[in-house]
This record gives sequence, C-alpha cells and structure tokens, in this order.
Amino acid sequence: MKTVNARGTRRQKLKNLAAVLAESIDKCEDARALPQLAKQYRETVREIEELEGAEHHGDEIGEILLQRKADGKPGAVRPDRTAL
Repeated sequence: MKTVNARGTRRQKLKNLAAVLAESIDKCEDARALPQLAKQYRETVREIEELEGAEHHGDEIGEILLQRKADGKPGAVRPDRTAL
C-alpha cells in the first residue's frame, strides 16, 4: 500500500484501500467494528465509481444520468412503484 500511495493515482489508491477494507471485513471478528468497515467500504467503492464515471464521461447512459441530475430529476429512469 505504501508504494501505491506514494506514486499511484487517486483511483489506484482508492482501489487499494477497497481491497484492504474487503480483506478486513472478511477477517473481522468484532461485530461492533463490522458496520463501520462496511460503511467505509461502500463509500470507497462509490468514490471509485464516481471517478471512473468522470473518466468515462463519454458513455451514453452516464450522460443521460448526468443530465437528469442537472435537471433536478431523480436518477432512476422509472419511478418507484412499490409505494403505490
């Protein structure tokens, strides 16, 4: 992890962190620590996906979702029908 953090890109650092967190979750024996590890893992994965989405901004679905977000519309294409 030290080498990646010294010279890697932000995305590489986050992917490395995600791997470390995943391993920590797998080995976790303290039930009180597991929710925080899982939360940090989810946030790290979300940040990786956001960075990769920013790097691949030319994909059609990503463009549609960005436009919907800019218009103040929800990200889902279809409304949640379970509440009806």
